Amino acid sequence: MAATSNLGAYGHHRSIDGTDPRQDTRPQGRQFALPSSCSLLAEGCVVSYGGDGSNRADHDRKSCEAVARRLAELKGFHYAGVYDQLRQFGRAYWVPVDTLVGVDPARALGIETEHDLFGGVAPQPFIATKSITHPLVDDDAARPEGWSTEFARRTSSAVLPGFSAFNLRDARRAALRLLEQGSVRVKRAAGIGGSGQAVAGNCAGLDAVLGAVDADEVADLGISLERQLGQCTTYSVGQVRVGDLLATYCGTQRLTKNNQGNQVYGGSDLIVVRGDFDALLALKLSPAARRAIRKARTYDTAAFECFTGLLASRRNYDVAEGVDDAGRRRCGVLEQSWRLGGASAAEMEALCLFHADPTVSVVRASSHECYGHDVRIPDTARVYFEGLDPRVGPLTKYGVAHAYVHA
Repeated sequence: MAATSNLGAYGHHRSIDGTDPRQDTRPQGRQFALPSSCSLLAEGCVVSYGGDGSNRADHDRKSCEAVARRLAELKGFHYAGVYDQLRQFGRAYWVPVDTLVGVDPARALGIETEHDLFGGVAPQPFIATKSITHPLVDDDAARPEGWSTEFARRTSSAVLPGFSAFNLRDARRAALRLLEQGSVRVKRAAGIGGSGQAVAGNCAGLDAVLGAVDADEVADLGISLERQLGQCTTYSVGQVRVGDLLATYCGTQRLTKNNQGNQVYGGSDLIVVRGDFDALLALKLSPAARRAIRKARTYDTAAFECFTGLLASRRNYDVAEGVDDAGRRRCGVLEQSWRLGGASAAEMEALCLFHADPTVSVVRASSHECYGHDVRIPDTARVYFEGLDPRVGPLTKYGVAHAYVHA
């Protein structure tokens, strides 16, 4: 399947509070240290977990380990390294690189609640993917065990027009219906960071795209088909909980060029508040940002009420606002992430700043993914990966946070 980056269409950068972070002349951070006696939870260890058969890139695995080390500092735990089934970890706090699938396997690791991991647990494989975002094309369509028609009904106003399918026949029927009103974006369920996507503008293009799709993957995880948008801004809306710390945020994504010269995800600029969605909406934000937050909140609430067994301490939602082929402005949630993601470096630095300084209630945080050599890293940054990844080449990933003062 030809891969067309989702961010290529949904990556235009805009600040959520009316300012341009690239022109922000205020201090961009300050060094801070965690108290030597961190006590968010009782003594224990933090373990990073790659998951059996994970196909994630080396830089994702190393970033997971870096996040786990940062969480160990935050909690006052010791970092016990990468999971090894032959070792006994005792009471462990888990940091998986992917969403864990299956309630019973999670319980076997000692994961019972969101306080036991940084990430999420999905009861069925498809629930961990973007395939839950849209309804099925009709009542006769194939569906996996655990499918929720109620979730699709409750989120219909929070997502873009589209369908999910679990066989290629249903996918083609759904895409043809969407093609009547414009181009269609076809999205593999297992794609990460915009990979595994393609746009079809007519029947011939659709057949070419679907012809390159793995039918077994579609049967297992599904495939998404949704209205294609242009002139887009992609918002990141999310919430993270570690011990007693709860932080909620909204921000925008940046694009950068990778080592092959292609436009890819380059990081996120976030405004993070201590507290829940109500605390975030109490800030002075742009109308577009508020719209994105409300749609993400609708999606989030419906997911955790409709899918029994779903739990997550890290919740992130990509929300796109743009214009379709007919010139209509649309806004909707593209997908969820209940695992480590591109914004996790910013999330970590925001949480650490909140913990280090209880007087801070709002933070401006950013994550950065910089390709190539000789990357200039700010003195106040925390590096989460720096090196040569076998797949993508030289890459540096870091996060920065500072107390936020609205202009």
